[in-house]
Amino acid sequence: MIFQQHRKPGSLDLEAIEMALRSALHQVGAVALGQWLQCEPPSPEQRKLLCPCGQVALYRELRSRRILTAVGEIELRRPYYLCSHCHRGQFPFDRQLDVVHQDLSPGVRRMLAVVGAEAPFDQGREQMQLLAGLTVTTKAVERTAEALGTDIGAREQQHIQQAMQLNLPIIVGAPIPILYVQMDGTGIPVTQTERTVGKVEGQPARTREVKLGCVFTQTAYDAEGFAIRDPDSTTYAGAIETAAEFGQRLYAEAQSRGWSRALKKVIMGDGAEWIWNLADLHFPEAIQIVDLFHARQHLWDIARLLYPGEDARQRQWILRHQPKLDGGQIQKLVSYLRSLEGASPELIEALRKNADYFERNAERMRYPEFRRQHLFVGSGVIEAGCKTVIGSRLKQSGMFWTVRGANAIIALRCCRLSGRFEDYWEARRA
Repeated sequence: MIFQQHRKPGSLDLEAIEMALRSALHQVGAVALGQWLQCEPPSPEQRKLLCPCGQVALYRELRSRRILTAVGEIELRRPYYLCSHCHRGQFPFDRQLDVVHQDLSPGVRRMLAVVGAEAPFDQGREQMQLLAGLTVTTKAVERTAEALGTDIGAREQQHIQQAMQLNLPIIVGAPIPILYVQMDGTGIPVTQTERTVGKVEGQPARTREVKLGCVFTQTAYDAEGFAIRDPDSTTYAGAIETAAEFGQRLYAEAQSRGWSRALKKVIMGDGAEWIWNLADLHFPEAIQIVDLFHARQHLWDIARLLYPGEDARQRQWILRHQPKLDGGQIQKLVSYLRSLEGASPELIEALRKNADYFERNAERMRYPEFRRQHLFVGSGVIEAGCKTVIGSRLKQSGMFWTVRGANAIIALRCCRLSGRFEDYWEARRA
């Protein structure tokens, strides 16, 4: 009938046939699945269940409900038990199917989590209609993605507590040649109720900072001696939280990746003070490296201050003084900056702050030595992570987040982009 309906003289609408056939197959599948899941009244010996209150719940009747599955909506009929002592009802079959207090099957919830993690919730609704032939609401995508992200976040907190209490199992394996930990922060737009005090007096901050970390390994370098990141070795951890909380999160992630088995350990970041405080606290034995490109940006800031609006002179100044930075001659650079005289108190203060920055991070800027060890000197991995993990999903036009909602999606995206979602999905009912 489908083929006859869509066959036209001289042409064949293949897309229309495909969609019609999919719809028909879904209808047949929903009928078959619904019939297969229908329960009969339990036998006499199965009409009693232990209630959580310690008493006995008795079978009362078969009750029906509707749930949306991957092949469409079905009606589910299953036994209902009631405890006369605490008046708590039970549907044991719902627990078996993983649909307790759920209108969506596990298969549909998994799909909603994927589309909700990757795109705005309304786009996820459209994708479900187009790709799966299922009609869901935008709110269903949002609630499901955030619920699963919240569950992932709760499991991560348990893992963090175990790591801080030194209760993580010892992972036996081959030594890791080089293990990197990089961290950074990026702002996301938040709702008005989530805004904090901003940098401008009397004005609230329209963003909140997401702290993001990544862990990856390196076992090789190219013919020119530049480090090569191991493919598919990067995992992520992040949230809107205090630096202290984030430090524990990143420490747990590094431990799970084999920090104790790493022969060489490297911490990388920009010049933010909170990064190096966390490095000293949680990773005291690691080599610390300031991102070279961030350090170069400080030099460019100085050049613009010294020669505002004079691009040619700025470039000339950089060509003279960047070799000191790249060559690890930080003390020479600091001495030169402290010798400069400013035309205004503001310029003098800016020069002093930049000189302090380079002096404070001198040990982290030994770039020739790091290159001789074939280590990375740029934190491009975490900067790309801020864009792919956070920016591409949480910083789109018109988006405003609550901290709770943002952290749920961040947890979900970190889980997926770290390649752990399948393990989570299998373990979530354990």
